[in-house]
Amino acid sequence: MVFVNPAGDAEGFRTLLTVERAVPKLGATRMRISATILATALIASLTARVRGELADAIEAVVHDSVITYEEVEGLTDQTSDVLRRDFRYQPELLQKKMDELRSANLEKLLDRQLILHDFKTGGYNLPESVIDELVQERIRGRYGDRATLTKTLQAQGMSYEKFRQQVREQFIVEVMRQKNISSEVIISPHKVEVYYQAHQQEFKEEDKVKVRMIVLKQSSDPETPQARKMAEEILAKIKAGASFDEMAKEVDLQRSQRNPEGEWFDKTQLRKELADAAFSLKKGETSEVIETPEACYLIHVEDTKAAHFKPISEARDSIERDLLTHERARLEKQWMDRLKKTTFVRSF
Repeated sequence: MVFVNPAGDAEGFRTLLTVERAVPKLGATRMRISATILATALIASLTARVRGELADAIEAVVHDSVITYEEVEGLTDQTSDVLRRDFRYQPELLQKKMDELRSANLEKLLDRQLILHDFKTGGYNLPESVIDELVQERIRGRYGDRATLTKTLQAQGMSYEKFRQQVREQFIVEVMRQKNISSEVIISPHKVEVYYQAHQQEFKEEDKVKVRMIVLKQSSDPETPQARKMAEEILAKIKAGASFDEMAKEVDLQRSQRNPEGEWFDKTQLRKELADAAFSLKKGETSEVIETPEACYLIHVEDTKAAHFKPISEARDSIERDLLTHERARLEKQWMDRLKKTTFVRSF
């Protein structure tokens, strides 16, 4: 039997051989199982060692500061779970999105170090008393007291000095951004109008209905009334003059879900069976029983809205926010480009 040891882990390889020799001569099947377990253990050991070595690997250098693989991965881990969930059935696209996220996070860390270097070489003065006050505010706001902070830092493997340094650097970055990217950027009404005309399709509102639902979950318990029968009885009372609101209140809450105020939906926000029924009704009408494998539904339409373009008066605030974000991003890029011309930066 040959074991490949790509990482050159001589000690682990010798240990594996020693353990293998100590295994008694079992049947072929048990030997294969044993060998598989031993090989898996070795691979896990080597993987852990490689990860440990990568943690200190240098991704970039900004003047005399380094950005490590561990820092990039730590920032990436904060949002990677969302990508893994959204693209779990698309491995190639997931890998592409993860690579893009890592690149963006490396760029963020590069910008951060450029800003800190600009502060360091710009002759600015930051009294340590200011940092002490910020640290105390952070402790009170997030941890309550110093003892809780200490326990949290110990669990994260972080020292108090490192925590204080993070607070200091975060404050510096925020202040330098305020200084170099004007917070008084003004978006003129003309710019808003030009954007609105050029992107009008973005402000199209599809047909919508405001509905209330009684949802009776299907049950496999023979002692429990069947959802279809209950829904038909409720619908019969509504047709006889009872209000939808009254019937919703009478339904056993353990068998029902209801939204007393109603909710607005377009066709894409409802499953097809519900959308087909809801958008065929007029204001004030109630659907027939809609049965699915999971539940039976009764839908009541409270109101409707026809498709239309949102007027500029309603879109103005969101346009201004978008334009403001875009303008600040443009100004920050110009600032970073200037800093890169005067600072040693190298990526690996």
